[in-house]
Amino acid sequence: MSFARNRLILIAGLLCLELVGLALAYQVLTSFECQATEAMGACRFLRSFVARAISILAALAVFAWARPAAMGRLVRRIEANAGGSAWSSLHFAGVALMFAPLLLPASSPGDLFLRAVGPWLIGATAAGVGALLWLAPPRDWFDWLREERFAPLAVLAAGFAIPDLAELAQPLWYWPALARATFDAVYLALRGIGAGPVADPPAYIIGIDGFLVHIAQQCSGIEGLAMMTAFALLYSALFRDTLRLWRFWLVVVPLGLALSWLLNVARIAGLILIGARISPDLAVNGFHSYAGWMFFTLLALALLYVAQVTPWLRKGPRDLGARPLGEDWTAARILPFVVFMLGSVAASALSSHPDLAYPLKATAMAAALWFFRRCYARLDRGIDPVALVAGVGVGFGWILLRAPASAEDARLAAGLAGFGGAAFALWATTRILGTVLLVPMIEELFFRGYVLARLDRGGLAWRFVAIAVSSALFAALHGRWLAAGAAGLVFACVFLRRGRLSDAIVAHVVANFVVAGWAVANGDWSAI
Repeated sequence: MSFARNRLILIAGLLCLELVGLALAYQVLTSFECQATEAMGACRFLRSFVARAISILAALAVFAWARPAAMGRLVRRIEANAGGSAWSSLHFAGVALMFAPLLLPASSPGDLFLRAVGPWLIGATAAGVGALLWLAPPRDWFDWLREERFAPLAVLAAGFAIPDLAELAQPLWYWPALARATFDAVYLALRGIGAGPVADPPAYIIGIDGFLVHIAQQCSGIEGLAMMTAFALLYSALFRDTLRLWRFWLVVVPLGLALSWLLNVARIAGLILIGARISPDLAVNGFHSYAGWMFFTLLALALLYVAQVTPWLRKGPRDLGARPLGEDWTAARILPFVVFMLGSVAASALSSHPDLAYPLKATAMAAALWFFRRCYARLDRGIDPVALVAGVGVGFGWILLRAPASAEDARLAAGLAGFGGAAFALWATTRILGTVLLVPMIEELFFRGYVLARLDRGGLAWRFVAIAVSSALFAALHGRWLAAGAAGLVFACVFLRRGRLSDAIVAHVVANFVVAGWAVANGDWSAI
């Protein structure tokens, strides 16, 4: 049976490599735009097959994950009666036919498209049929599908339709606040790495070194949000008998949407850097079109894996005698961070500057921490002098590496100037308390208490990976990548020194206290 599994994995990996090659050939290495053809709709549909293939492979992977018995039956059929070499030849002939139009000269992009339509359709059909029958003959496939009540076909159809569903769902996500939040986040990310971005906020145009892009509403992360939702629906349908649905939709899905939005910000910032520093064609034709689908798909699968291995989300014997949600340590480390991220999005939608609505965000964070107070009462107590010193160092380092005032800082100052005395006092109090107490607690619980601890499986290599990944994610959240990444490394080392999460929390509290004190003394509220 290992031979059959290896054959299945080999062919799946081969299909992935061929997809990457086709995307590079037709999208990156070829200057080709569907707008230049006389059949733009047909052209866009044809080019969407790469994204559809990615979605199909991911959907089938979720099915294999959800139905191991079904995959076992398929593997036994492959083991008993694998297809012959003729089908592998058909597959490779189909792939070659799809590349063939690139070998002939074309007078225009429209000419290339017209010449490629036939070979693409015939080649894709031959490659797909050849790959399937290379695994097993038609009769075995039909018998297997009948045994599974043709559920794999429904999953395949769902994967094929996910790009269409994402496009149809776009009007549901047309929030001007989301587009503005994405624009602002991209600007802050580029400024955080010292790229010197130029921006025209009213027109949603941003770039560096003369390479400018327009962040339209459909570029604000809508594809990622729709794809995450579609895969969540597929996953919850396949695992409905073993999954605690309300926990999945109230905790995991919001976290996935927040991470998807952050990933989209990183993708746009990367696109601008690639366009300005490496190749405009590579940025516009390749990275813009397919990197998003690949990244969002990988993120969705990673999040579903986390859901799969989290006992709190599963039904069955493991849940017998389970603790209430308020005493679940895994939820206590994740859920407050979900509230923190959703609060940031809500604050962006409710005010001209997200920090102006900070009292509402602080209230939500405090409520989330209070809900899990029994879990936090079990944390080790006591003050570690090393944590205090580390916190002071991080705080002063954050101040010294502070970037010059920006238009965003001026917008915050202008908004605060319009507050009355009582309103400003409320805002300042919640801002200080949130910065010094709430945010360090929530961020350390998630980045060190969950992400780092989850990845640290023992051994120097795994510990290095755990520190690097948790610190990189921490840096991505803060925008000032260099300073935040260094701070994340310090907090990780403080945590690992004695294995006490409370030490990292104390260090983070002290660091934020130093920064908050400097901000109050200088009247610079944008510093915290």
